[in-house]
Amino acid sequence: MATHEVLRAFRFALDPSETQVVALARYAGAARWAFNHALAIKQAAHQQWRAEVDALVKSGIAEPEARKAVKIAIPSKPAIQKAWVAERGDSRCDVDGSCPWWWEVNNYCFQSGFIDADASWRNWLSSLRGNRDGRRVGYPRYKKKGRSRDSFRLHHDVKRPSIRLLGHRRLNLPKLGEVRLHGSGKRLMRLAARGQAVIQSVTVSRAGSRWYASVLCKVQQELPQRPTARQRVGGLVGVDLGSAYLAVLSDRLHRDNPDSAVVEHPRRLKLSMDRLVKAQRALSRTVKGSARRAKAARKVARIHHQIAERRATDVHAFTKCLTSNFSHIAVEGFSVEGMIARETASGRSRRGSKLSSLFNRHLLDASLGEVKRQLSYKAPWYGATLIVLAPGEPVNLICSRCGAQNSRVTVSDSKFSCRDCGLHIARQQNAARNIMRAGRRSLGSVTSGSGETINARGGAVRPHTRSGVGRAALKREDTRSHRPGAIPRE
Repeated sequence: MATHEVLRAFRFALDPSETQVVALARYAGAARWAFNHALAIKQAAHQQWRAEVDALVKSGIAEPEARKAVKIAIPSKPAIQKAWVAERGDSRCDVDGSCPWWWEVNNYCFQSGFIDADASWRNWLSSLRGNRDGRRVGYPRYKKKGRSRDSFRLHHDVKRPSIRLLGHRRLNLPKLGEVRLHGSGKRLMRLAARGQAVIQSVTVSRAGSRWYASVLCKVQQELPQRPTARQRVGGLVGVDLGSAYLAVLSDRLHRDNPDSAVVEHPRRLKLSMDRLVKAQRALSRTVKGSARRAKAARKVARIHHQIAERRATDVHAFTKCLTSNFSHIAVEGFSVEGMIARETASGRSRRGSKLSSLFNRHLLDASLGEVKRQLSYKAPWYGATLIVLAPGEPVNLICSRCGAQNSRVTVSDSKFSCRDCGLHIARQQNAARNIMRAGRRSLGSVTSGSGETINARGGAVRPHTRSGVGRAALKREDTRSHRPGAIPRE
């Protein structure tokens, strides 16, 4: 074990009083106002720059030269905050300004809003220039009350902390006071008492009808330098993520369960679809601006929130089990947005469009991007190694037994058939085995923390090393299931 300093967020459900709920909404409104205020200043400067560039272009100057000639800086957080302090006013002294009520909330609400506006603008520019991965980020937009998520972020001086736990069920927030927790903060309190956790900030947000506090801490965490014995027995596993099943593995997830190679899709959205449809129909029958509409909207939001929480629980349980049972985990390097766009474009007929819509719904309900994100940070926590294959690896087209290619296989096929060796197997199982083999090829010489390279069976590649003396590869019994479509052992 080696101790490392990592950033971890501890999320707590709050149980505020009615007065505190109003105060939390006011803080979230202040952060939203600060974001919109900073964004308006940025957009005004950008529009001025655009107008001057257009004027030079009309005068006969080429646009590249006009862009270089016009020098108008987009104000950032320090400049915006300095101007805001000078013009904000103060209602306590009857001084009018842009924000005379600023003293009613914590000052960090405004600072976090200015910082978020900077991040939004920076993300748009980096995406526009092609320096940002993922889908295209659009031009920053204003946050509208009732449409954007209510949230705000508070900071403090770590030497004189004002964000702290008062007992196991109370969280002190600057200027807001003590807020009761719905659960227990015993784990964080013990880490802070031992000096292993230092609170940096807290983000308070509303989801559905509940308020949550995400406490960001610098934690002294012990990270394993090598896989555990159970992980070494599991070795390398290939994981095929999809919409029909959450995951199909090249090996069993649990040693004593022969059916655990296939992880079923929880389909949380489908299980709650009847309640959601009923609530949305009731919402559509209400009058805009009425009290009944606000009540119906809260019910719809509550159902969506319950679906999201249950889905998150399923994903966390699966990723922890995966990283704690295998030493190396290989997954495909795919883009969920690309898969959705491809399937939507392929649905030409009405029936095909309906099938594509259903596929997209199941794909998004699986949260495959969240699974990969959690595996990326949980693998080092538990001593495992995540292997992400290069995008475009033809794992669905190659036979896992002989290596022959079948270009006729599509993602809509449930079976894979090889003409050369006669293999008939489920397409996801064939892909999982190919992912495992591709991961083994890319693994190459992955060294553990002790300086020793191990193979998928836990045996030392270089037996002459000190830790490899007298150590042989762990040969497992053939625990193959004799049911059709079972994954044979390598």
